[in-house]
Amino acid sequence: MKSKPLQVWKPVSGTRGVSRVSGVSGVRVTMTAMSVMVACALPTTPALAQYKVVASDGSVTYTDRPRAEANTRITTLGRSGAAQPAETALPAELRQIAQRYPVTLYTGNDCLPCDNGRRLLQQRGIPFAERRVSSEEDAVALERAVGGRTVPALTIGAQPLRGLSETDWTAYLDAAGYPRVSKLPPGWQAAPVLPLVEKVAAAKPAAPAPRAELPADDSKPVNGVRF
Repeated sequence: MKSKPLQVWKPVSGTRGVSRVSGVSGVRVTMTAMSVMVACALPTTPALAQYKVVASDGSVTYTDRPRAEANTRITTLGRSGAAQPAETALPAELRQIAQRYPVTLYTGNDCLPCDNGRRLLQQRGIPFAERRVSSEEDAVALERAVGGRTVPALTIGAQPLRGLSETDWTAYLDAAGYPRVSKLPPGWQAAPVLPLVEKVAAAKPAAPAPRAELPADDSKPVNGVRF
């Protein structure tokens, strides 16, 4: 079976903010409707919680302010899903938004629209993770994540956006609550770009076990037989 090629998004001539892969043009979405769409699409799990508290009766509570009570087990929660940029240095408000609606940019090699999409996020001060699509395994994973093999692609929480559309990207970032002006602290740096699918090094074959050296046989034969 032939594998599907990875596509680089190209703007459609004569349209604004319409992705080639969407097949939709001439449709205006108000910010109120966009907010409702994002609210439905993005996850509602307790992502803002920083602790998981298991009581003695087995009940589980997610909270950002655990109380010290007897017979309880408190676990500090980490980030779920794909690795995201470190957020320890982010302002509290921005950190909460990024935890609830993490942003991931999917890019390809030698992709000018990908560079433009990255620049858009950087200029707005969006903390995001970047995943590079450079192999068939990456392309398959991209298709599962966003429903297509077009780069650049963006996910905001659980909402996928295929192709670079400044109008769409801006509207969804607004609806998720990201500030329009950068709130990143000076010197903040995003995590390095990683492949979409982690490459696992092939295991080296085990070296053959050394042959055991037999002790020198200094016994004397008895009637022509050695014991």
